[in-house]
Amino acid sequence: QVRLVESGGGLVQPGGSLRLSCAASGRISSINAMAWYRQTPGNQRELVAIITSRGSTNYADSVKGRFTISRDNAKNTVYLQMNSLKPEDTAVYYCNADINTYYNPNLNYWGQGTQVTVSS
Repeated sequence: QVRLVESGGGLVQPGGSLRLSCAASGRISSINAMAWYRQTPGNQRELVAIITSRGSTNYADSVKGRFTISRDNAKNTVYLQMNSLKPEDTAVYYCNADINTYYNPNLNYWGQGTQVTVSS
């Protein structure tokens, strides 16, 4: 089955940087859009950044100019470079992707999440 596994979360001081990775594995034919979401307790999950299969990107206003989403199609991996981190960036970050398998076209998958804590 398809799996999305995030890594790179942790504790960082305000103003610091962190790079998240999400690798997709399984019987994958191709991956369409990939995205990063984040969620804090009691709040809805929000879109942080999204990148299409051709590299077009969009960002939430709250992270524009600070975060950069990128992907390595050969590795089925999406990254989120987070710079100038703020305490309000603290959340569980989730990877999301639209994936074509050899049996099911364009299904949506979620990773298990990785905790990012920005605190001094």
